[in-house]
Amino acid sequence: MAEAYIVAAGRTAGGRKGGKLKDWHPTDLAAVVLNDLVDRTSIDPAAVEDVVMGCVMQVGEQSTNVARNAVLASKLPESVPATSVDRQCGSSQQALQFAAQAVMSGTMDVVIAAGVESMSRVPMGLSVSLPAQNGFGVPKSPWQEERYPGIQFSQFMGAEMVAEKYNLTKDQLDEYSYRSHQRAIAATQAGAFKDEIIGVEIKDADGKTVIHTVDEGIRFDASLDGIRGVKLLREGGRITAASSSQICDGASGVMVVSERALKEHNLTPLARIHHLSVMGHDPVIMLEAPLPATERALKRAGMKVEDIDVFEVNEAFASVPVAYLQRLGVDPEKLNINGGAIALGHPLGASGTKLMATLLNALKGKGGRYGLQTMCEGGGLANVTIIERL
Repeated sequence: MAEAYIVAAGRTAGGRKGGKLKDWHPTDLAAVVLNDLVDRTSIDPAAVEDVVMGCVMQVGEQSTNVARNAVLASKLPESVPATSVDRQCGSSQQALQFAAQAVMSGTMDVVIAAGVESMSRVPMGLSVSLPAQNGFGVPKSPWQEERYPGIQFSQFMGAEMVAEKYNLTKDQLDEYSYRSHQRAIAATQAGAFKDEIIGVEIKDADGKTVIHTVDEGIRFDASLDGIRGVKLLREGGRITAASSSQICDGASGVMVVSERALKEHNLTPLARIHHLSVMGHDPVIMLEAPLPATERALKRAGMKVEDIDVFEVNEAFASVPVAYLQRLGVDPEKLNINGGAIALGHPLGASGTKLMATLLNALKGKGGRYGLQTMCEGGGLANVTIIERL
């Protein structure tokens, strides 16, 4: 089977809900990323054979195949096709895996995987709430109801269930959340994100045009006492807003190519796709899926936890990475070393390729060889991607 290589990766700095990226139409924000990937590689835009883009709320400004709309807003020619993917929070990680599979199959040589989500302009849950409010039904079908009677699938409740199953205390989750901010602050101040962040023009408070390059969600004044003082989201629970991922606007992308394309376009590979898989798990506890998915992925790849130099595990809620550390025995100094979604934000469909851009740069900064990325996804799913830095 042919190999698939990553030759470019980038992301916008996150914007808070109603924050610095609120005036960007998501299609145009995604186009900025597509343009950047072409510029980074100096590849002929017409050489791109497909764009696969993750997006969760595919309604309103993100409807009607947002991937194709982004191509039409970019410098890519009309000849470049595109498709939009929804695997919930893992949408752009799945886009990356689809791109890699296309290259590994030998059917394509240059594919861009990307993701976009404007949670300011297309609020979370809008694709469900808008039809329901107008009499067009809900996703849960009668047959699903027979199989899961009276159960309302909820990521928040899944996060609480993970905390309960692994006997995680609120203090543990708060301490982890504080560490996420500390690491994100240190990474930002050290310039660890400079190679992955794509500058975006915005207007500042005085109406002047400036370039947005710092993740807006980071609380530079965060304190452990302050995090501990945030109210529980459910009485008797363990999760607070401070131990949850931040609502975020953003876009990200990765260019994947074949060995033939490396030579033909004089490209330098950053990493090789070593393993890719996806796993379905219990849709009720839902967010536990990355744990067994990682165990299976490592086994299939013939690897051990110790072989991985850097882990990127999406911080949808603090209970997920804390349970991950506990069950898999991962060294905490290898996991989310530059912070995660609790500090940096979680732009849903954009998070998969966003994490990959961060993983690539974290591996480079650490001088590591293998990196593993995984994330929990609505419906009890988890993608796992292992890369080898070159």
